[in-house]
Amino acid sequence: MGRGRGSGLMRKLVWCGKSSVSHRSSKSDSVQEGHIRVVVGKVETEVVFLEMEANYLNHPLLEKLLSLTGEEYGYSYKGALRIACDIHLFRHLLQLLSTGNPSAHYMDLPDLISNFNFQCGN
Repeated sequence: MGRGRGSGLMRKLVWCGKSSVSHRSSKSDSVQEGHIRVVVGKVETEVVFLEMEANYLNHPLLEKLLSLTGEEYGYSYKGALRIACDIHLFRHLLQLLSTGNPSAHYMDLPDLISNFNFQCGN
């Protein structure tokens, strides 16, 4: 995916997430500065609301997940940014990114899934 095209997609998706967060009135529902709230999981199964650093949206693995989500569910919806991904796999990705694990920069999505399955003993 070209950088120009991807960055436009990211702006569009980030805006969806920010608009849903800005309507929240409770302090407990507020999102830390520099973070974004996302809905993770498949629509037909369990979903959770997670908070992540907004700059992670520029990571190639997250760009791929967002692209796949768009292909599966479309880009036009109201509410928080949605990511169609196994919840545990997504948390694993966030852990890799938050710890600065250098392997996350060299992985493609199939590598991430394989690494996750290996660590889980699947």
